[in-house]
Amino acid sequence: MKKLLLAMTVSAAAMTATVANAADYVIDTQGAHASINFKVKHLGFSWLTGRFNTFSGKFEWDKAKPEASSIEVKIDPSSVDSNQAERDKHLRSKDFLFVDEYPSASFKSTGYKSTGEGKGELTGQFTLRGVTKTITFPVSQLGEGKDPWGGYRAGFTGHYTIMLGDYGMDGYLGNIPVEMELNVEGVRQ
Repeated sequence: MKKLLLAMTVSAAAMTATVANAADYVIDTQGAHASINFKVKHLGFSWLTGRFNTFSGKFEWDKAKPEASSIEVKIDPSSVDSNQAERDKHLRSKDFLFVDEYPSASFKSTGYKSTGEGKGELTGQFTLRGVTKTITFPVSQLGEGKDPWGGYRAGFTGHYTIMLGDYGMDGYLGNIPVEMELNVEGVRQ
């Protein structure tokens, strides 16, 4: 009986140690410590920049086992903000995001490949305007550690270029590239 109890205790401790390394994080949108930004060339003369103001998400991160990491982000495309109300109204129309028909966008990872200390390639399903594509893009860890409020945080950034035509938005301006940037700071749960 003592051997069985000892074996169960050792097994439970090993499982706890394994689970303790992996951590779940909630993306800190409440404190505005995360952003989804975009930029697109305006007629080839300048950059038009903007962001999506409303999104949420979570991720799992284990520095010792980064290939087990995952992330899921949900985006409200009607929250598009290019700092100009009339343009934003047009971006919400059927010419672009068509938010009346497609009220959400999302990214859900399917894999992560480490490419060096704090760097990797994230693969997943990106859905925009009702179209889902598998994308892979580079990500970098910005840092992790205790915060001043007694919590623990981890932050990452990633960049990817989408083509408007791949998501059904090539009629108005043609199939042009849009550079996307995701910055996340998560609070460990």
